Amino acid sequence: MSSIAGIEIPDSRLAQEATELVRDVTDDLVYDHSRRVFLFGSLNGKELKYDPELLYVGAMFHDLGLTERYRESQQRFEIDGADAAADFLRRHGLGDEETQLVWTAIALHTTPEVPAHMAPEIALVTAGVEADVLGMGLDRISADERAAIVAAHPRPDFKNRILQAFNDGIKHRPATTFGNVKADVLDRFVPGFERTNFVDVILGSSWPE
Repeated sequence: MSSIAGIEIPDSRLAQEATELVRDVTDDLVYDHSRRVFLFGSLNGKELKYDPELLYVGAMFHDLGLTERYRESQQRFEIDGADAAADFLRRHGLGDEETQLVWTAIALHTTPEVPAHMAPEIALVTAGVEADVLGMGLDRISADERAAIVAAHPRPDFKNRILQAFNDGIKHRPATTFGNVKADVLDRFVPGFERTNFVDVILGSSWPE
């Protein structure tokens, strides 16, 4: 079993096949980001009891919905990744409890605050995403640990490239950004994009009062 920044990378058959699947259908950007999410999430969970294998699958699949195979999907990209992970886990004989845990971790990874109050595997996928994309919680990770992770999984021009990946993965399904942070991406990069306004939805509903 190899390790990065003191975190052991799961090397079970399940983890290996998850790595191979994600490596085959994503580019270096998403693959390296997903591995960093696992590592940063793990470092945030040093004092928690969790299943590293389930955290690994959650991290590896969390952005799968942004890839080319989902360019015609009309559901949230988070759910595409969650569904793919659930199918993968069922094929490997995991039960409903483990499958639902990973599904939820992926489905909620762009929902601020809520995952932190849920099972460790759910909380740590989001913590890993927030560390790598938003820089949140980096004060809990040493400079040496950060350097080791970035050396293993580099992030060249990551900020701009991940924003481009978000845009490419969701611009064909703008309605799915209602009520979540990805509306900000389309607002910045898609000319003419108009947010769905929650107040307008209420005032325009079929209720007369």
